[in-house]
Amino acid sequence: MIMKIRSATLSLALLLSMASVSTVSQAGCLKGAVVGGVAGHVAGKHSVAGAAVGCAVGHHMSKKKAREQAAADARAREQQRQANNAPPRR
Repeated sequence: MIMKIRSATLSLALLLSMASVSTVSQAGCLKGAVVGGVAGHVAGKHSVAGAAVGCAVGHHMSKKKAREQAAADARAREQQRQANNAPPRR
């Protein structure tokens, strides 16, 4: 019972602390925290440590994905700009 209360308190604190973090980072942290918490629990009552590490990894992965998406968008815009500036075909 105490672990459930502690886990609920930790979850609430985690959600409140992420109020100022960007949406992408929040999603990555939440997904990572859930997976890490479950993995830590299965590994032997290390739910909190697993959630913390999972949050960090999820945050890193979501930022990496966002950077890759921004780079792909920039490449697409550059290709579109070059296509619009190309001389007409005869």
